Amino acid sequence: MEEFVLKILGILVCIFLLSAVCVAEETEYFDWKGSKHYAAKNYTDALVYYEKAIAQEPGYIDAWLHKGDTQRALKDYNGSIASYNSALQIDGKKAAAWSGITEAYTAMLDYVNASIAANKTTALDNSKGNWLREGGLFRAQGMYAEASEKYDGALALDPKYKDALYAKAVTLMVLNRVSEAIPFLDRAIDVDPNYKQAYFAKGVALEAGGKNAEAQQAYDKALEIDPNYAQVLNSKMHLLLAADKTEEAMQLFVKI
Repeated sequence: MEEFVLKILGILVCIFLLSAVCVAEETEYFDWKGSKHYAAKNYTDALVYYEKAIAQEPGYIDAWLHKGDTQRALKDYNGSIASYNSALQIDGKKAAAWSGITEAYTAMLDYVNASIAANKTTALDNSKGNWLREGGLFRAQGMYAEASEKYDGALALDPKYKDALYAKAVTLMVLNRVSEAIPFLDRAIDVDPNYKQAYFAKGVALEAGGKNAEAQQAYDKALEIDPNYAQVLNSKMHLLLAADKTEEAMQLFVKI
C-alpha cells in the first residue's frame, strides 16, 4: 500500500512539473508573439499577447518591459510608466525599466522626472549613450553646467564620441565659453570629416569671436558637404552683408 501511495505521489509530482514547464513555455510563446507583432508595428495586437503572458505569469519581467514599450509606442505614457514600475517591483535594478520610464517622461516633456529616471539608468548601465541622454535632459531644462558635466562623463568612456563632443561644444557656447568650444568641434570633425553641424557650430563660434574670415571657411566646409544647408546659407549671407559683399550675399539669399 505504501509503495502504491509513493507511486501516485511521484506521478502527481511529474504532472505538476510538466504543467509548470508547459505554463512557462506558453508564457514565452505569448511574449514571442507579442514581439513579432511589435516588430511589425501592430502595437494593439502586440499588447494583447503581452497581457496574456502577464496573466499567465505575473512575474515574467520581459512581458512587463515589452508591454511598457508597446504602450509607449501607442503614446499611452502613463500606462507605460505603470508597466515599467511593475517590472521594477520584480527587479528594482532593471536598467531597461528605468530607461523606458526616462523615455516616457521625456515624451511627456516632464524633464525633471525624466532626469531622475535617467540618472538611475546610468547608475545601473554606465554607457556613453546614457550619459549623453542625461546631458540632453539637463540642457532641455536650461541647466547647462550640469549638462556639460554629463557630456564629460560620456567622453570619459569614449573620447571620440562625436555626438558628445558636439553637444559639449554647443553647451559651452551657450555658457559663453566660446573659445573653449572650438577644440571640441575640431575633435568631432577629426572623428567625422563630414560632420556638417560641427562645421556650422564652429563657424558660429569663430564669428562670435570676431574671426569672420575663419568663420566663412567653416561655413564653406559645411556647404561643401550640404550645399542646401539653409542655416549655414543664412549665416554666411549675413557675414557677407557685414563685409559689404551684397551681391554675393544676395546669391545666397535666393537659395534659402
